[in-house]
Amino acid sequence: MDTVIQTGQPAPDFQLPTLLGKILHRSQAGEGLLILNFWSAECPWAERADRELQKYLHAWGDRVAWWSIASNQNEPHELLEKVASERSLPVVLHDRQHQVADLYGAKTTPHLFVIDAGGFLRYQGALDDVTFRQREPRRFFLQQAVEALLADRQPDPDQTPAYGCTIVRHSPPA
Repeated sequence: MDTVIQTGQPAPDFQLPTLLGKILHRSQAGEGLLILNFWSAECPWAERADRELQKYLHAWGDRVAWWSIASNQNEPHELLEKVASERSLPVVLHDRQHQVADLYGAKTTPHLFVIDAGGFLRYQGALDDVTFRQREPRRFFLQQAVEALLADRQPDPDQTPAYGCTIVRHSPPA
């Protein structure tokens, strides 16, 4: 897998605005785990990931924070606000020029990264093992990684290929 940052290495810090304009730094995520979810308002794979993450988040409580990062250049701010509200997403950051997506090497929506309280990347990749031929998941990679970390174990695997919609890195035609 072609990655920019290796699992087990420090996760790059960044700052991005929320959809309401408040600037957040990755290092402000708190004492627990942080899931970075490169996200799209239009991608059905991202919508599915949102539903699954909502289920897990309740069980994990305040030990896990979830930040979605909207990096598609073709999605207008108003659409992001509308869909984030409809899906009750806790934090959506706007990566207008896909700088953070490039920094992390995110390719798709969703593309998930789990960072521990010490700022180290512990998992990167897919939500689960769904493929175009295997429509029902057999392994929930993200859930397994988070639960391993919450139990003071290392995730296995700690990296999987992400799948979903490609992040759009160009402006739509005028």
